[in-house]
Amino acid sequence: MTSKDGHYDSGRNIGELKVFPGRSSRHLTEKICTSLGLPVGKAVVDTFPDGETRIKLEDDVRGYDCFVVQSTCPPVDRNLMELLIFMDCMRRASAARITAVIPYFGYARQDRKSEGRTPITAKLVANLIVEAGADRVLTMDLHADQIQGFFDIPVDHLTAMPVLAEHFKALAIPNASVVSPDVGNLKTATAYATRLNADMAIIDKRRISGDRAEAITIIGEVKGRNVLIFDDMITTAGTVCEAANLVRKHGALDVFVGATHAVLAGPAFERLAAADLRAICVTDTVPLQDSAREKVKNLHVLSVSDLMGEAIRRIHEHRSISALFQ
Repeated sequence: MTSKDGHYDSGRNIGELKVFPGRSSRHLTEKICTSLGLPVGKAVVDTFPDGETRIKLEDDVRGYDCFVVQSTCPPVDRNLMELLIFMDCMRRASAARITAVIPYFGYARQDRKSEGRTPITAKLVANLIVEAGADRVLTMDLHADQIQGFFDIPVDHLTAMPVLAEHFKALAIPNASVVSPDVGNLKTATAYATRLNADMAIIDKRRISGDRAEAITIIGEVKGRNVLIFDDMITTAGTVCEAANLVRKHGALDVFVGATHAVLAGPAFERLAAADLRAICVTDTVPLQDSAREKVKNLHVLSVSDLMGEAIRRIHEHRSISALFQ
């Protein structure tokens, strides 16, 4: 509901909150709604014979604070288009406010012009989301923090670090060292090391060509230690598997991997299955088929539903999101 001066009315209660699932995040949305004590928003989402996406809301959203949960994971373009149509549908149905909840934000790695005559696709996607009707965005572990600045609306950027760190803390791994797989991941690795009270090491990775990088050496000590490697995503698994092989050569004991987004594309399953890893822990921002657990026996999936549910509650009640991580 909006007030007479056109500003959003903060006097809304949890009963006026609705959370809808996109097809890529149905299971996660169900768990989020369980956390919130809400029914899942009802909508028909299907595909016409010619491949076009069709959406029809079955719940009334007029005057409601609406959230649509949709990861833009593979098939990326289909899931992105579905998110845009969903928000346009809500806007035309007179929703008071629309929040795009994007657990995994696709196209995040195309955040700059790495060479001439290439697009900045992450900015294009941000423009499309705003134009489709989003009033704000809730996302998790963007590949690059600066993507928040691509949006001309508020962005709440969550991290799965509390979920992953708590899991590894419960394992009580002795003689642990957190290893950053490259210099770009140093900030994240340092934060994990601080939370887990572990030592730090960094892999020095040199780019050999435009599409190939090689891990050269390790800055820090891993010999006789259990190594934890954290990253925001596992796509083809080349980075984590190469890092695991290198620390093994330098005398590491068990190697554990933690990542927020299990994109797992291309040769990822084969690489992870063949790698000498004690455990691979990911979250449910990207849905995994049961076959994934069959292909990679030591794969564990942790849920971020409670964290995202609390963030949604706080957005709805106009409370601080950053307080979640203090």
